[in-house]
Amino acid sequence: MRVMQVELAVVGFGKGGKTLVGALAKAGRRVALIEQSDEMYGGTCINIACVPTKALVYQSEHPDERVDRAAWFEEAARKKTALVEAMRAKNFELFDSPETSTVITGRARFTGPHTLMVTAGGDELEIRAETIVINTGSTPVVPPMPGLAGNPRVVTSTGMLAATERPKELVVLGGGYVGVEFASMQAAFGTRVTLIQRGGQLLPAEDPDIAAAMEALLTDAGVRVLTGATVERVDDADAGRASVTYRTRSGETATAHGDVVLAALGRRPVTKGLGLAEAGIRVGSRGEVIVDRHLRTSLPHVFAIGDVNGGPQFTYISLDDYRIVLDQLTGSGTRSVDDRRHVPHVVFTTPPLARVGMTEAEARATGRPLRTAVREVADMATVPRAKIVGDPRGVMKAIVDAGTDEVLGVTVLAHDAHETVNTLAVALRLGATASLLRDGIYTHPSMTEAFNDLFAHLA
Repeated sequence: MRVMQVELAVVGFGKGGKTLVGALAKAGRRVALIEQSDEMYGGTCINIACVPTKALVYQSEHPDERVDRAAWFEEAARKKTALVEAMRAKNFELFDSPETSTVITGRARFTGPHTLMVTAGGDELEIRAETIVINTGSTPVVPPMPGLAGNPRVVTSTGMLAATERPKELVVLGGGYVGVEFASMQAAFGTRVTLIQRGGQLLPAEDPDIAAAMEALLTDAGVRVLTGATVERVDDADAGRASVTYRTRSGETATAHGDVVLAALGRRPVTKGLGLAEAGIRVGSRGEVIVDRHLRTSLPHVFAIGDVNGGPQFTYISLDDYRIVLDQLTGSGTRSVDDRRHVPHVVFTTPPLARVGMTEAEARATGRPLRTAVREVADMATVPRAKIVGDPRGVMKAIVDAGTDEVLGVTVLAHDAHETVNTLAVALRLGATASLLRDGIYTHPSMTEAFNDLFAHLA
């Protein structure tokens, strides 16, 4: 059996792991990056998540008036695939080219605290490493609902992104980030979309008024939104369609049809088959690898980063995980997850929804006296940027401590929200007050000018 000795072995090609490999290889360390599929070089983000999804969202916002919507989608899918393939090849080149770095394609499992067995067909390679990083990410959840698992009409986000033809009718199960993004994007391509959400509102982590604004945007885009509806089963129907039976808020039974059903019902960490128990690595009830504040597992030389450790499932969190582990391996060892403050998040609908800090519900739960402002973008006369780009839809909301003027949270559902939220995040980390943001000098015409208006309307 072949044996490879390295200083660092990373299992999984995700953002945090590959960046760590790159940094240590550059420093002359002997490192190995193990990925089970050559279709996943570069990780989840560039292959089956952020990059292809946002590429399709962008294409959906820039229609080709020369062709019908079906042909437009097919061209958008081709552009998305070309982008992903180019990025995948570049990632392999970047991390397999350094003299001290090797990309190994195969399935890895622990055979001991410091050893991994990598198999690819009939080949086996034992890797012995001083430090091991688990970076295997997460995978879509398909719950045990009748007719869901194994149904050729049912896809997860991964299957949806692989589609080369636009569905005529799409039923989306789930009103979280993934479900809302796909519903918005597919509706823009001309698909008839029905979105079924079990809870009483879309995006349960947001305030009800923001969720209502999102529902209104989707409805205006042609999406049929059903909240408070419980899906009971999925059946094959005639004419190549699926039939989704659900119970309404009032208890009645109803049916939605689609040639594709998207199960957007959450994601779970990928830990099955890694041999974690044999190595003595603790796993939580959701399958997540349990880590401390420095991302060390129950074995101090083994770390878990990215989605697999049960933290927020964002690529930029995985990147920050890399910084924490790098500091453990080469720095002072003081950086930890406790250093994260005011991390923003975005839902890439059209227009996008972004938030940093607390919701109003979270802020009121603290017992602090509050001032709030809610402004419709269309009513902001001093923010012409939204009108210039032809999309004055949306709403902005600010939550401020009435006693200290501290900004507790801001939500932006508007054009360029995914960019403006980063300005807000930096402001909150630096302790900028509402008055400072209200009186700030911003470029014109830009969406950040909205802060003058928004924070001037606190009450």
